[in-house]
Amino acid sequence: MKKIFLILVIIFLIFTISCSEDQNNYELDDTDNQSEEENESINDKSEKVVSPLSGIYTEKNKVDRRPVAVMFDNHRNARWQSGLSEAEVLYEFLVEGKITRYMAIYLVNDPEVIGPVRSSRPYFLSAALEYDSLYVHCGGSPEAVEDIEKLNIDNVSCMSESNDVFYRNNEVGKSSPHNLYTNMESIRKYQDEIGYNLDGDYEAFSFNKEIKSIKGDNAKEVIIDYGLNNITSYKYDDESNLYLRYKDGKPHIDENNNTNLTATNIIIQEANTQVIDEQKRLQIDIIGKGEGYYITNGEYIKITWEKDSRESKTRYYDELGKEIILNPGNTWIQVTPINPEIKIS
Repeated sequence: MKKIFLILVIIFLIFTISCSEDQNNYELDDTDNQSEEENESINDKSEKVVSPLSGIYTEKNKVDRRPVAVMFDNHRNARWQSGLSEAEVLYEFLVEGKITRYMAIYLVNDPEVIGPVRSSRPYFLSAALEYDSLYVHCGGSPEAVEDIEKLNIDNVSCMSESNDVFYRNNEVGKSSPHNLYTNMESIRKYQDEIGYNLDGDYEAFSFNKEIKSIKGDNAKEVIIDYGLNNITSYKYDDESNLYLRYKDGKPHIDENNNTNLTATNIIIQEANTQVIDEQKRLQIDIIGKGEGYYITNGEYIKITWEKDSRESKTRYYDELGKEIILNPGNTWIQVTPINPEIKIS
């Protein structure tokens, strides 16, 4: 009886171990099958970091470098521009004669063609300094040129580096001075050769992890009238959660890829603006405080802004006094005179 009992115990143990191994094998196989895609997603995120300028995940080596600010011509004879669709932050400011000019901030993208490049103004410098950016331009007003030297701004100018970084693009049907172009490879190469800092020291924007409502009023269309038929407008696309950009009633196209420029975030920043000389150059006060609007996800809210110094970050606050958090994507900052001619509907 003892022998029979022992045999039964041994058989029971063998059966239990066998079942346990089978079950473990099944669970391992099932886990492997489930985790293949999940692991790829986890690894993909673990290998990437969030861009401080757009909130988009990208390779770490693209984030761990210095932003580049480029001045863009926006004269009617300069349109359309190349490379604006790859910038993460973009500014539109008035210059002389009710014309506007753009400044694009690049970090993670490296456009093969950038331009047309145009000259600097002091208020563009005050914006560029927020990002500790390498500043790319073609000369500037006397005040801007003086500021670049006085403030020791690391810059790349067509006045001194034209043979290495800039070129006249004769294939786009534009005449000088509206055909000056460059590319990010040449800019980065010059940055390294001249010994400029390769890393930027600046404060990042705050971003939601995904597109969120700001619980504002309806903003499906935005029209900003800068005067003398200089009109910037946006139309919201519900499917993409993006605003399509228009200039003077026409789709604003990137010359590089023939796509309509878009915006995830639009900030209208009202600033005191006045003519200061016979050439109708402007003084635009973006240091101080003011009002404006934040537009995203088909909605808008009223905001206030503050900037303490030329180097400090501009901060944008909602009506409760909380600093706004942007939705992940690019941002257009539309700097306008106080009480601008705008329509949001």
